[in-house]
Amino acid sequence: MVIFGIDIRVYFLLFLTYSVAGWCMEVVGKLIEKKKFINRGFLIGPYCPIYGTGAILITFLLKKYVPDPFALFVMAILVCGTLEYLTSYFMEKIYHARWWDYSQRKFNINGRVCLNTIIPFGLLGMFIMYVSNPFLIGKIEALPELELNIISGVLLTIFLLDNIISTNVISFVGKTTKEFGKSLDNTEEITNKVKEALLNKSGLYRRLLEAYPKVQSIKIKIKEKKEEIKRQVEEQTDEFKENMNKQKREIIDKVGDLKELPKKTKTKNKKDTK
Repeated sequence: MVIFGIDIRVYFLLFLTYSVAGWCMEVVGKLIEKKKFINRGFLIGPYCPIYGTGAILITFLLKKYVPDPFALFVMAILVCGTLEYLTSYFMEKIYHARWWDYSQRKFNINGRVCLNTIIPFGLLGMFIMYVSNPFLIGKIEALPELELNIISGVLLTIFLLDNIISTNVISFVGKTTKEFGKSLDNTEEITNKVKEALLNKSGLYRRLLEAYPKVQSIKIKIKEKKEEIKRQVEEQTDEFKENMNKQKREIIDKVGDLKELPKKTKTKNKKDTK
């Protein structure tokens, strides 16, 4: 299958290459900061799919901006910033936890993205389109058909298995948050309980806590939300009824005035005749 002139297997290997590169960047960053190795990312393997996804989106969407470096820089920031924001939003909604929070940094949007994290995306976008893509795509496309099938097939199998196992691990956070949320109202208390539960599990679960030490559980108060929605609907219904009654009274008054108009006109004509 070919998309925009490139085989889908090439895209997949390109996706994995950038995912591994992103993982390496994250690990090196934490190695410098914490002075120890931390396996970053949601998945067990050495890759961060958000980087691979961002690179593929840049490859798909920004090819027409290659002649204009500044436009490419800005568009790469918009594409990757949007991807990071949506990833944070949906991960929070699905697993009831916030995995990163930039609220304490300047120029942030709801704590999901901030200026000093999206600026590098623009630089990476330029590097991808001008340097790495031409090199990587050329090397991958040069692989013999049999080797391309074997490599992409084996890596896809490993990647899918990793996603299945990791999703099960991550889902534990959401389930545990709901469980503790039934008896606790304080978000900080729930977060601490979830972290304790992770520490008592196997290494796969503890790894997640090391990768995202600032994870925060989000208490979802479904009953309270339902009550709030119900209250808002009732208020809007009452307001609508009140407006309808007001309009009804106004219409009745106008109709009454119209009925009185002929009588007043007749009386006036009689006076004029006299």
